[in-house]
Amino acid sequence: MAVAATTETGARPARAGRRPSVPAWAGTVPFFVYVAVFLLWPTAIVVVDALKNPNGGWAFANIAKLGDPLVRGYFVGSVKLCLLSSVFGAVFGAILAYAVATGNPDGLIRRLYIAVSGVLAQFGGVTLAFAFLVLIGPVGLLFHASWFYSFPWGITVIYTYFQIPLMVLVFLPAIDGVKVQWREASENLGASAWQYWRYVGGPLLLPAFLGSTLLLFANALSAYATAVAWEDQIAYIVPQQIGIALSSEVGLSNVNVADLLALGMVIMMAIVMTGYALLQRRAARWLR
Repeated sequence: MAVAATTETGARPARAGRRPSVPAWAGTVPFFVYVAVFLLWPTAIVVVDALKNPNGGWAFANIAKLGDPLVRGYFVGSVKLCLLSSVFGAVFGAILAYAVATGNPDGLIRRLYIAVSGVLAQFGGVTLAFAFLVLIGPVGLLFHASWFYSFPWGITVIYTYFQIPLMVLVFLPAIDGVKVQWREASENLGASAWQYWRYVGGPLLLPAFLGSTLLLFANALSAYATAVAWEDQIAYIVPQQIGIALSSEVGLSNVNVADLLALGMVIMMAIVMTGYALLQRRAARWLR
């Protein structure tokens, strides 16, 4: 008969308890719950309400209202503002990111630029609009810029203020991914600096640059408080009109119209972020 193993003192060792078998995907449950509650659920509410009439019945013909000239004008204004601010922010932000990347990677200047960019990228809303009003508004401390209230140039300047530091944050890793050996190999083969950027560096960074520009476009598309603080009497872009449709006290309030405009923005955002994801995948393929 087999005898159970004992220790030197004659006591039986305690049997180690088995750990419960937990699936690998269990750790992602909180994330998906968060996405479902704060992203998917509100989006579903917007889509459903946009397809209803004020009486509660279904009205799928509401989608056709997105082609109304007045509604189309709000989307055109949003595209103009987002395109201008994202292009200006991407160009100047990329130049600044390259200047930061060429310095000491562990230096104080780089850490300072990244820290400041992280703060300024979130410095929007009423505070930023008020700062520009104080500086170059009708009673500006510096001067009065007559073009400040002309759309889209006035608000573009304000948006570009927080677009540039955001571009520094999202584009800097792509520049860091360009290996110094590639530049040295090009120089050893007799290539000039222009030829290196034309045939090597430029094509490698182009997907990341375009993807970052699309991210800036989406960032500008979703901004609301800055535009309302800049001009709250006339609606130039979709977020302004959504606010009017939700809170107007002069007979212009219409929740269904707000939901319909929000649905149009959801569609635009989905298109933009799909393009961003595809470009980021292409950029990651080359900059590993």
